[in-house]
Amino acid sequence: MTASTHSSGIGLVPARVGAAEADRAGSLLARDGAVVLTGLEATADAPVVAAALLLGSRLREIFPPRLRRSRDGGPVPLHADGFDVVVDIGGVPTRRRDPDEDHVLIQGVEPALSGGQSFVADAYRFVERCAAADPRLHAFLTTVDVDLYGAWAGLRGLPATPRVGRHVEFTRTGRRIVRRTEGAAPLHRDPDADHVRAMLARLAESAQALERTLPRFEIAAGDVLALDNYRCWHGRDAHRGERTVRILTLRTCDAR
Repeated sequence: MTASTHSSGIGLVPARVGAAEADRAGSLLARDGAVVLTGLEATADAPVVAAALLLGSRLREIFPPRLRRSRDGGPVPLHADGFDVVVDIGGVPTRRRDPDEDHVLIQGVEPALSGGQSFVADAYRFVERCAAADPRLHAFLTTVDVDLYGAWAGLRGLPATPRVGRHVEFTRTGRRIVRRTEGAAPLHRDPDADHVRAMLARLAESAQALERTLPRFEIAAGDVLALDNYRCWHGRDAHRGERTVRILTLRTCDAR
């Protein structure tokens, strides 16, 4: 099965591929930005196994898996993963999250009673559409520095030094990054702070409008949704009942 795209060309329903065809699944992940690996048990080590199967020797750094449980949960809007968290463990500074996590794996553990469907957007195509449909937003995304986590200043474990970047950047190897975080804020004493806040609101509105048009799909127990976190934004609908997933973020040799 190959991935299907929405008529807008931005929405994506990832191909579903069995773990026995990991090479094919890895190729589809590289081509489409997303794939669902099937046939694994919903165990704690399965996301790590899936990462190894999909990415192999390109793996460089794996961050601690996160078990997420929610009951009657609200929607999770379109976003890209990435967070700047360093903790002290036995006197040794230890990074638990990284702003430049370039892949994220989401494992279904317990599906919701109803709702909770996932959706994925190709952020590269979103930015390309903005160039013609909303040049002002496109210019903001590609040329304006923001404090990527400034809205979360003071959160325990978040470094005091602002993490400055643009929503659209490139790695030193030429790989494009398209960020989407609700933590972005104007730089301290930025004379254009009002403009930055207006553009952040405009981006949020555009993402919300896009979200409503995206195709939905299920992540069953044991399924692992793998995403190119530099290219794809993802989210899920509200749900009823218990819903549990495991999330694994990582960096490969291609990360910034």
